[in-house]
Amino acid sequence: MTTVLPLWFEITSMIVLVLILIVDLLLIIRRPHVPSMREASLWVGFYVLLALVFAGCMFLLGDVQHGTEFLAGWLTEYSLSIDNLFVFVLILGRFAVPYRYQQRALMIGIVLALVFRGLFILAGAALIENFSWIFYIFGAWLVWTAWQQIRHDEEAEQGDTWFIRQVKKVMPISDEYDGGKLRTTVNGKRMWTPFLLVLIALGTTDLLFALDSIPAIFGITQSAFIVFTANVFALMGLRQLYFLLGGLLDRLVYLKYGIAFILAFIGVKLVLHAMHVNELPFLNGGQPIEWAPEISTWVSLGVIVVAMAVATIASLVKVRREARASGERLHLGAREDRP
Repeated sequence: MTTVLPLWFEITSMIVLVLILIVDLLLIIRRPHVPSMREASLWVGFYVLLALVFAGCMFLLGDVQHGTEFLAGWLTEYSLSIDNLFVFVLILGRFAVPYRYQQRALMIGIVLALVFRGLFILAGAALIENFSWIFYIFGAWLVWTAWQQIRHDEEAEQGDTWFIRQVKKVMPISDEYDGGKLRTTVNGKRMWTPFLLVLIALGTTDLLFALDSIPAIFGITQSAFIVFTANVFALMGLRQLYFLLGGLLDRLVYLKYGIAFILAFIGVKLVLHAMHVNELPFLNGGQPIEWAPEISTWVSLGVIVVAMAVATIASLVKVRREARASGERLHLGAREDRP
């Protein structure tokens, strides 16, 4: 029998997480700055440690199933959040956001991500409760998303989206930023700054990523509490991780393949789960398909860890080989240039 988490723990956890996010947001508003490597490292380490402590509480107050589901869900959402971070980098670069105010843009983007994911969690939980066949749709969507992840063309990210172009047509946008303000005055005329476009781009990106991340974690657990807390912990520290990784993001060339593999794996797991609880009348007479295997949370956790580790190590190996080959070419060129 599965142990139920104490209600006081769930309520306290939600309050503490919200307070941490509010404090983090107030710090950015009051002191916008570019964090040092040491500061970013300490914050990222703090949030990762906090997630592990929370997982320990899940093991103690709940059971092994709660703990492993949270860990698997957190790692899945964390990997997808790093993928989200790639797009944030493109957006901030495309709109040339001043470095000093990138923290504010990132924090607002993270808050928007939490809002969208919270809404999708409520909707997803309601759908799962009433329509078990939704797992077929979730599974198929994740497999398709994995395929799109592999064949994603970065050149498509270079131009403005259709929505951004429409906003520019109907709203007066200034050419220059005015600090971190949304509104400014140019030649006596009130206008929106490019910061508004940045927030719109971050928001629409978050909306698209929520469509992928929520079905993915529902493939690991159906607990709305675990789904939400895993998402919060995955997004906490993402702002500091942006400054910590810096140019390393561009070097993780195989990361998208690792993420695609995770999405495809969870998609297949969802379809198998849908078959196991099948209620569709045109499949097996509306009866559960007993031979469909159930993939355990421990297996899911192992697949997620291995996929991310292999993608990261392979990326770093490739970067090292390319650097070595480049160094050898420079050495040979220098020798040929000698008289």
